[in-house]
Amino acid sequence: MLHYLLSRLFAASLVLLGVVCLVFFLIHLVPGDPVDMMLGEAARPADREALRQALGLDQPLLAQLGQYLAGLLRLDLGHSLHDQRAIADILAERIPATVELALAALLVALLIAVPLGILAAVRKGSLWDHLAMGFSLAGVSIPNFWMGPLLILVFSLWLGWFPVSGREGPASVVLPALTLGSAMAAILARMIRSTLLEVLHEDYVRTARAKGLSEFQVVVRHALRNALLPVITLLGLQLGTLLGGAVITETIFSWPGVGLLTIDAIHSRDYPVVQACVLLISVSYVVVNVLTDLVYAWADPRIRLGEGD
Repeated sequence: MLHYLLSRLFAASLVLLGVVCLVFFLIHLVPGDPVDMMLGEAARPADREALRQALGLDQPLLAQLGQYLAGLLRLDLGHSLHDQRAIADILAERIPATVELALAALLVALLIAVPLGILAAVRKGSLWDHLAMGFSLAGVSIPNFWMGPLLILVFSLWLGWFPVSGREGPASVVLPALTLGSAMAAILARMIRSTLLEVLHEDYVRTARAKGLSEFQVVVRHALRNALLPVITLLGLQLGTLLGGAVITETIFSWPGVGLLTIDAIHSRDYPVVQACVLLISVSYVVVNVLTDLVYAWADPRIRLGEGD
């Protein structure tokens, strides 16, 4: 298990290094000058050059990359070009909102997907199965940038049940969580149905039925537990995306999380903030995937033994 953990951490470190370098170069290829954004196009050339030197933007890209990587090794994310605040402080203000939204969306997805997937598998070919798969198809097909405004139109403007945007009180998280969670629930429901159908005809399931156990005990305690391994992998991938920050959803609902911060930083050409946000999203995604691999290996020893060989 230790060898498996070390190999996963080494692979994750290489991925993060590649992401940092790629994002650094891509951001600097985007048209626009942060100095012009800060001083305006009417600023004098001498003032622009002085600010460029103060920010270190006059140095070659490789030198800037080296300084950025050296700062990361010291756990120093730098300062915002826009307001000169420490980026770590800015992220500390935004991360709780993103975590709150991600956990709420995950709860919504599980509450919808687990019973829906079980029902579709147990009642295969019935009307319930077709309705469940129809919901899954709709959830996968409808993008967040359409689902979000639709929920705002119905539940905020027409019915007046929930706030339109912002993060003020528990009610404000409902619509963003539904927007994110419905798409995730659709994917999870299809996966739960598929994996359950594969194990419902196994010998141990027939044995459980022969012992006189109720259908609920057979499905939940025996079949579902053995069908959850692929679901764990999919759940880890989806959770990594949620924790990284749903950029579109946060922008639609003006949710003050990492996703909205990323969009604002891109608009203002705030290179260090954009790099820090992407790095945080990447770290969240990689960490969740490593934890998912560890849970998977713990649940199925064949995986870690195969890696060890």
